[in-house]
Amino acid sequence: MTEVLAWSPDMLRTGEVSASKLLETCLARIEALNASLGAFITVTADEAHAQARAADAAFADGRLLGPLHGLPIVIKDNIDTAGVRTTVGSRFFQDTVPARDAAAVARLREAGAVLVGKTLLHEFAFGGTTQNPHYGSCRNPWDTTRIPGGSSGGSAVAVATGMCFAALGTDTGGSVRLPAALTGACGLRPTQGLVSNRGVFPTTWSFDTVGPIAKTVIDLALILQVMAGFDHDDPGSIPSDPVSYNESLERDIRGIRVGVPTSFYFEEIDPEITERVTDALDLLSQLGAQIVEVKLPGAAEARDLTSLMLGTEAYAIHRGRLETQSDLFGDDVRRRLLLFQGVTGAEYAVALQQSRVWRRTLEDVFGRVDTVISPAFGVVAPRIEDAEMVETTRRLTRLTFGWTLAGVPALAVPCGFSETGLPIAMQLAAAPWQEAVLLRLGAAYQRATTWHLQEPEGRMTF
Repeated sequence: MTEVLAWSPDMLRTGEVSASKLLETCLARIEALNASLGAFITVTADEAHAQARAADAAFADGRLLGPLHGLPIVIKDNIDTAGVRTTVGSRFFQDTVPARDAAAVARLREAGAVLVGKTLLHEFAFGGTTQNPHYGSCRNPWDTTRIPGGSSGGSAVAVATGMCFAALGTDTGGSVRLPAALTGACGLRPTQGLVSNRGVFPTTWSFDTVGPIAKTVIDLALILQVMAGFDHDDPGSIPSDPVSYNESLERDIRGIRVGVPTSFYFEEIDPEITERVTDALDLLSQLGAQIVEVKLPGAAEARDLTSLMLGTEAYAIHRGRLETQSDLFGDDVRRRLLLFQGVTGAEYAVALQQSRVWRRTLEDVFGRVDTVISPAFGVVAPRIEDAEMVETTRRLTRLTFGWTLAGVPALAVPCGFSETGLPIAMQLAAAPWQEAVLLRLGAAYQRATTWHLQEPEGRMTF
């Protein structure tokens, strides 16, 4: 695992290692681990070898293909990849082969990335366990009797075990942040509209976004730099000023105001999780951040509003399939979708108006602090046998839904381990378009700690 964690783009840019060598390392780890962990639906070894050889040939000619030159990256299987099937984790699309890349994938290719495969997800990205009745169960590498979280569980496990350099997931209610946090990786939900959703099968129309998963915050910044930007062909894309996410990563964090909620986000949390996040707060304070208590009235209601709106939109997307081919759904996803069958337009309209109140609350809070910190989850990764999907998803997303509702960026960063050796993570949220602040804080924290360098291999029970 040490050689995997030591990978960096500079190694490829200087010729210290070849793209083909990195790919061979990835494929060897996939061969050794995937049968037990279930991270992939499709591995594209032949295509990846061709891309790696092209990267090496370009380097030999004195050319770099881009900032991701030769880096092995995997893609969640609800994101279109030209010529490679995109199943969305479902039986409905099990043989679907897109003709075009999703916008985010196209940008990765243009930047020189080597695409290694498509990762397992919860069916239709509508669940928090990544236990998929059609393509297999994904397992947490720190304890293979436990879930990796979801719905981007395969992407997170691939990153956590060195099967790739980084991964794309999608985050609707927490599906990048949670699996990254539960497996010891870093995950970023960007501001709604910063990264194009064109070519991504929707879980909802209002809350979906593509987000990166990587071992370090620095690597997240590199991937975000490539993906971010306005896309006229995506109606949810929002124009914004270009930002250099890498520029501030080496700066200290003196004077950054870190808000700590006085309620909800530190309630109903396992004590050891609270302790690890409190330790992280103490360290951020030592590094120069200003710790400020903040009130977030309406946080519990925001969680409930997100659940109603997210579920209602998901039901609308799948209504036709539910009415004509409901037997093709996995039982858990069908049950969860049908929970929202009776939501009325009036109920959705009220929730929409209340969501505006929550956004205004956060506008006021982010006028006083630069970021708000909390645990990423209230419980460590549940055991597979205990992880009934609907209830487990509800519990795990308790602390992520509010940031989704507001459309703000949120970052999950490892900050310790439980007594049983399971990853614990903190979550940082900021005002819209303030990803650079989150990345700067996360990078400073990781320079001062080694939690993100810990290896799951010794804990695997195959």
